[in-house]
Amino acid sequence: MEKEESRKLAAIAVGALEDKLGRDIKVIEIDEISPLADYFVIATGRNVNQTDAMVEAVEEAAEKAGFSPDHIEGHKNGNWTLIDFKGVVVHVFDEEARGFYDLDRIWKDGKQIDPDEL
Repeated sequence: MEKEESRKLAAIAVGALEDKLGRDIKVIEIDEISPLADYFVIATGRNVNQTDAMVEAVEEAAEKAGFSPDHIEGHKNGNWTLIDFKGVVVHVFDEEARGFYDLDRIWKDGKQIDPDEL
């Protein structure tokens, strides 16, 4: 995926997460420190229903824009769902899992991007 496409997809994911009232949404640009993706988008939901709605919103918004996930891990699990679009990996957590896995700290060498700047 081209970097500009990844940026567009990250913005779409952020918008979908915000529409479902996702909290503490972070975008981390990781392309210079890892070949995994260009961006990680990380968000927290309050409960299983909200995290499921957030995941579904990201999938629907991405598909409307012509993007399909390559892989989804943990869907309907409620505590952590990963949606891999190749250039963008979206992580939707409940509060406990977000604190436990602490991706914000693990990927601190990546560049934090203000979601509003996408």
